[in-house]
Amino acid sequence: MKLAITRISSMMLLVAIATSCSKQELTPTAVPIAAVVSQDATRDNHLAMGNPSGAVADSYYYWNYLMQKSQYAMSYHRDRGTPNWVSWHLSSAWLGSTPRQDDFRADATLPSGWYRVGGSSYSGSGFDRGHMCPSADRTGSTTDNSATFLMTNMIPQAANNNQRTWANLENYSRKLVSEGKELYIICGSYGKGGDGLNGYATTIDAGRVTVPARTWKVIVVLPEGSSDAGRVSTSTRIIAVNMPNSQSINTDWGTYRCTVNSIESATGYNIMSAVSIAVQDVIEAKVDTGPTS
Repeated sequence: MKLAITRISSMMLLVAIATSCSKQELTPTAVPIAAVVSQDATRDNHLAMGNPSGAVADSYYYWNYLMQKSQYAMSYHRDRGTPNWVSWHLSSAWLGSTPRQDDFRADATLPSGWYRVGGSSYSGSGFDRGHMCPSADRTGSTTDNSATFLMTNMIPQAANNNQRTWANLENYSRKLVSEGKELYIICGSYGKGGDGLNGYATTIDAGRVTVPARTWKVIVVLPEGSSDAGRVSTSTRIIAVNMPNSQSINTDWGTYRCTVNSIESATGYNIMSAVSIAVQDVIEAKVDTGPTS
């Protein structure tokens, strides 16, 4: 009996080692929330807060190409091989029990002739395939979860940014949803050059994918309801962060809180263009001071 147990244990250990070694990067820890859908929760328009860069669904605008999917919307930059920004709605209506699909792949909906970043394009680069719209925000169905693994939804992200600081904010966002909130989340990156596991790099994939210098996110926190942009007021909680794409990043996302105005200055975007200017003037000048966990 002891010999049989030893053999079984050894086989299990070998399987575990093989599985671990097959991973390109570690999966950020996603804290699950109860998959209880509020009767008031809905799946709303991902661009309800506006189109930050005025992106257009025309391949002529290769630097600002609008892509709208059922699960999120984005502006994609052909020559950087990454999204400029990704915007999505998050409520309990988007959450369920679907497991993570891990089917990283090229996006076949990109215009003909454009280079399509593949699931293995980041291999050996020292950077994670960093989700913008996270897998754990789309667990309502296999289709929804799989959509988050399209490489148009990824940036080369430093492991400590992706797996720790960025993931901590993602987990906190879903905690807010579990408390009855609905969120509009807009995030992206800018600049060139980040610090990964192999050191500093400006591009990967033979120069076809740009490594960003900074990662940013803006979260609009609302109670469940309708006419969302019109419900944003000067007292609405807005969480904005701007983080270095670096291995030396602090794990506390709260230390990177900033104003929306500062992100707009760095990127040239109008992040909440659908909100009244009078309200924007107030909320975009504030730094969030709310809880971080």
